[in-house]
Amino acid sequence: MGPGWRAASAALVGGSVAIFGALRRLALALPQPAAVRSRPGRVWRWRNLLVSFAHSVLAGLWALLSLWHSPELLSDIQDGYSVSGHLLVCFSSGYFIHDTLDIIFNHQSRSSWEYLVHHAMAISAFVSLIVTGRFLVAAVLLLLVEVSNIFLTVRMLLKMSNVPSPALYEANRYINLVMYFAFRLAPQAYLTWYFLRYVEVQGQGAFLTANLLLLDAMILMYFSRLLRSDFFPSLRKGSAGRDVDGEKFLID
Repeated sequence: MGPGWRAASAALVGGSVAIFGALRRLALALPQPAAVRSRPGRVWRWRNLLVSFAHSVLAGLWALLSLWHSPELLSDIQDGYSVSGHLLVCFSSGYFIHDTLDIIFNHQSRSSWEYLVHHAMAISAFVSLIVTGRFLVAAVLLLLVEVSNIFLTVRMLLKMSNVPSPALYEANRYINLVMYFAFRLAPQAYLTWYFLRYVEVQGQGAFLTANLLLLDAMILMYFSRLLRSDFFPSLRKGSAGRDVDGEKFLID
């Protein structure tokens, strides 16, 4: 990647940050459920989840379409390249930067520290991809997780809004589980196997492999929380009377 393309990529990331800033302001103007309005601690979280939902829809469908349109990319995870994939990485980098700033400036760092760790990993990895132009396909595969996040975010919004529709939550519960396997666990497992088998553990390869292994641990932890919360509530520990206002991640 030449200096001019890197500068253009930096501008695209900055533009993405601005887009999500505008979406955040739009979310403030949208009507909120009574259960959210009555609890000041939930207002920021509701707005933040709406912006996260927008990113999940856009990035998830974008990743799917990129791979559908150029399936040959999957045969060259290390050096495969597409303009669409590059733009997607810039777009999602902007979201992660915006969300990090939103968490910090709204004094949510303590309750959302896991997100800050995740975002730091994602931003550093994506910046290395943008600079070197390598492993772009791996990033697109990882961003398939946003398809799963669509239903995970719907789950959180339903819990917060206290929507009187058990059937809706029940349906989303099973769809969410299927999507978690198909678009989060499966791509993550494949990439972990690929990196451990084919990628040299030095330089950028070592850095991305370490990031991937840390992400494996986080994903398995979230999957455990999801199963305990939605399928095995009797296994939950220490969550009695727990409020959701300060929790950005999965609720036990």
